[in-house]
Amino acid sequence: MLTIALPKGRLMDKVLELLAEAQIIDSKELCEQSRKLIIEDPKANFRYILAKPIDVPTYVEHGVADLGVVGKDILIESERLVYELMDLGIGKCRMIVAVSDQSNLNEVKELGFSAKVATKYPNITTSFFRSHGIQSEIIELNGSIELAPLVGLADAIVDITETGTTIRENGLRIIGEVFPISARLIANHVSYKLHYKKLQDIQEKLEGVVQC
Repeated sequence: MLTIALPKGRLMDKVLELLAEAQIIDSKELCEQSRKLIIEDPKANFRYILAKPIDVPTYVEHGVADLGVVGKDILIESERLVYELMDLGIGKCRMIVAVSDQSNLNEVKELGFSAKVATKYPNITTSFFRSHGIQSEIIELNGSIELAPLVGLADAIVDITETGTTIRENGLRIIGEVFPISARLIANHVSYKLHYKKLQDIQEKLEGVVQC
């Protein structure tokens, strides 16, 4: 029985729809209507672990799950040793740099030495600003990142956005893009070798329905 780690939250419905369309699960309601954290599908010979998105790469890296679905942002930030098999073309958004509407900054390169940047993604943010020659001071927050520039806690934020509406509604504007994001199919290194044919079959089924 292969184990797949799925992300709870806003991405779950899209993932289940994709798995159902690829005929990997019989129906997306399999996991949707359950409060269990582990769900078995004996008919298809799959076990599903429903986990917080940030934890999915950890379960896959340690072999608790053979496969997982996770956003590119979390995959890069977590720095877990897993195989990235494919872009699933769902959960599309982008990671951006934003400042207060009251700021006179218009480009990332205008941020000064030791600029204060608030984010949930310290590893990505540090790497991004270093690539622009900016030694930023990272202020790690877990929620309401948009608040940081408005109260003077940070000069800018690095966060994800789908449409930019939340950014604008909170008095911020985008001055740069870090990278585009979408959900990825990942695999455990050992599982990929031991169950190569099974995992390849799953990947091919998904490739048949994915629209990137």
